[in-house]
Amino acid sequence: MLEGELSDPRIAPCYVTDVVLAPGGKSARVFVAVHGNEAEEDSTLQGLMTARAYIRSQLRERMGVRHVPELSFAIDRSHKLTTRIEELLSRSRKREARLKQGKGSASPATPPQEPSPNA
Repeated sequence: MLEGELSDPRIAPCYVTDVVLAPGGKSARVFVAVHGNEAEEDSTLQGLMTARAYIRSQLRERMGVRHVPELSFAIDRSHKLTTRIEELLSRSRKREARLKQGKGSASPATPPQEPSPNA
């Protein structure tokens, strides 16, 4: 439904990552990942909130149920955070590899200290 049926130009390419249904089943939070920047995330969220009555009616028809929970939408940024963490870990691994290579082939940066006569 997000990919082709909603004609709101505010809705950027996105996909549902998770749906959390409240214990009573009266409401659901739909997490959506947006391919785009923060402005596109905000406009997509506004477009989805505007279209939620239409989305609920379509879900009611397609699922053949009597009650469809109230929908609220939230932007899922976990993919972006995961990508950033992976990037930082990769940098750290590269830095460690360079340090290990440098220690094996070059002399140490600080010369060894001789024991003091008082020791």
